[in-house]
Amino acid sequence: MTSDEIQQTASTETVGQQLKKARERHGLSVAQIADAQHLRNGVIQAIENDDHSQIDSELFLKGYVRAYAKQVGLDGDAIIADLNLELEPLRQKKARELEANPLVDIERRKRRKRRVGKLLLLILAVLLVAALVVMFVVPKFSTGDSGASLSTMTAPDERALDADSLGESETLPNLNSDDPEPAVETADASVNNDADQAQAQTENLPATTGAEPEETFAAEAESATSVQSGDIVEDQIPVVAQSTEPALAQPSLTADASPVSGRLEIDFAGDCWVQVQDATGTRLTSSLRRAGEKLEVTGEAPLTVVIGAVNTVKAMRFQGESVDIGDFPVENNRAEFTLTI
Repeated sequence: MTSDEIQQTASTETVGQQLKKARERHGLSVAQIADAQHLRNGVIQAIENDDHSQIDSELFLKGYVRAYAKQVGLDGDAIIADLNLELEPLRQKKARELEANPLVDIERRKRRKRRVGKLLLLILAVLLVAALVVMFVVPKFSTGDSGASLSTMTAPDERALDADSLGESETLPNLNSDDPEPAVETADASVNNDADQAQAQTENLPATTGAEPEETFAAEAESATSVQSGDIVEDQIPVVAQSTEPALAQPSLTADASPVSGRLEIDFAGDCWVQVQDATGTRLTSSLRRAGEKLEVTGEAPLTVVIGAVNTVKAMRFQGESVDIGDFPVENNRAEFTLTI
């Protein structure tokens, strides 16, 4: 029999039949094969009978078959290839039995539930982290810009109000300054003219006999002065009466007190828009102050102060004395008040 005929015959036989014929050709018994592999005789007989279900693990079965083929002089790889073809129907049968097993279906459902539970836990953890970021991290970044945004929103209205008040303050001094000056100049001119006339008359008085020259001159000068002072008073009355607004002109004649200067100091703990205006309507400052800066202004009292962010004022002093900003009305963190001496 040629090698091709042997190979064709071997391919038509099962793995168990090939191993059994090879064992018989070598004159070996089942017990001798089993002893060589330290196996029971029943395992060798199951392999020769192609009863693969008697061996639990496919891995062990391939190991036993490979050692058996080597012992009887057969090609182990070719025998294993034939064994894989024989085991394929058995594998499919086991797979169908496994699918039909209710315990397997329950285990599969348990695994699916575990995967879904892990996914839900991951989603909850991500949502929790996002909530913590929104609650604690975002407010820290937004509070630093609140003062600046508030001052930016309120600045246009405040500037419009300040412009109106400045226009009114500039109009009132002009009204006051137009009328008193002519009256004052007229009164001063009349007083000077009367004084010159009195001096001229005193110099032209004749010398009196029977009295001492110095005493006579003093008496005449005194009488002339008293007469001229009466004339001065009479002359002043029509001058004051001719003024269009005597009520405004009279205080200008008597008022000689200089304006009082007020000094304001403010320390800031955050960004704040501030404006300070003195009694004459002059705007001493109107700007945005940063945290840590100090404002020092001096102007004619009273001072009108506008604070854009009250909570950023660390300390405030007027004329060297501490001022509590809580004593003034505050609306939307904004305060407007007047400081007087």
